[in-house]
Amino acid sequence: MRVVVGSKNPVKVAAVQAAFGRVWEGVEVFGRSVPTGVSTMPMSDRECIDGARNRAIAVLADVPDAQFGVGLEGGVNPESVGLMLLGWVVIRHRDGREGIACSAKIPLPSHIAQRIFAGEELGPVMDDILQEAHTAQKGGASGALSGGLVLRQDKFEMAVAYALSPFLAPELYPELTT
Repeated sequence: MRVVVGSKNPVKVAAVQAAFGRVWEGVEVFGRSVPTGVSTMPMSDRECIDGARNRAIAVLADVPDAQFGVGLEGGVNPESVGLMLLGWVVIRHRDGREGIACSAKIPLPSHIAQRIFAGEELGPVMDDILQEAHTAQKGGASGALSGGLVLRQDKFEMAVAYALSPFLAPELYPELTT
């Protein structure tokens, strides 16, 4: 089985590999850069979902022998408790069926949220704060904010597993049968 991820970010590819690998032996997962159609710092659930879906559709169009296209889109969403960090996943099967899920959410500290609202992207903000490079390709903001307890890959892996639900328990999702 071939699965293509709409990103070359090693954290996203590893999350998909881990989740799909728990279900199917010998699955081949690889990443490909595609346009998201959304801003570089998605500012809402809707924008994250759209970006994830756009990624999944684009990679399936680019790789005709892949059975699944997977889009992962990290971003933020303003909520009553503050600006929440999250990630959305859309898994699209070649036949058009789709699974969708969200990661757990964590509130951003106000000093980070202010920078995001001012137009900065989270990855570079975290690089600046942590005095590191490429935080988004490592533990991510999730890892830093949780003191290393929940890394970015962990966050996305759980969302990928949830997004696989319609394909693993199709009898419970009759609206998605083809």
